Amino acid sequence: MTKKLTRPLLALGLLAALAAPAAAQDVPDTTFDFEDELVGGDLVRPDGDTVVGRTRGVRTSLIQPRGQFVPELLKSVERL
Repeated sequence: MTKKLTRPLLALGLLAALAAPAAAQDVPDTTFDFEDELVGGDLVRPDGDTVVGRTRGVRTSLIQPRGQFVPELLKSVERL
């Protein structure tokens, strides 16, 4: 019967030993108070005009699917 009580009592004692220092630490609240400060300035843009390029033409894909792919696929399935 003492072996059955030893582990729970040991765990409870360890928990109490670890919880006691955590409860003892009482940290005061820190308050930060910022005063208003007016920041002045202008909108900053790059000097000069905006460069607008030509619009590019429509391009076709260089990747073309094989025309024989589906018939070859069906032939390979028929061979199974």
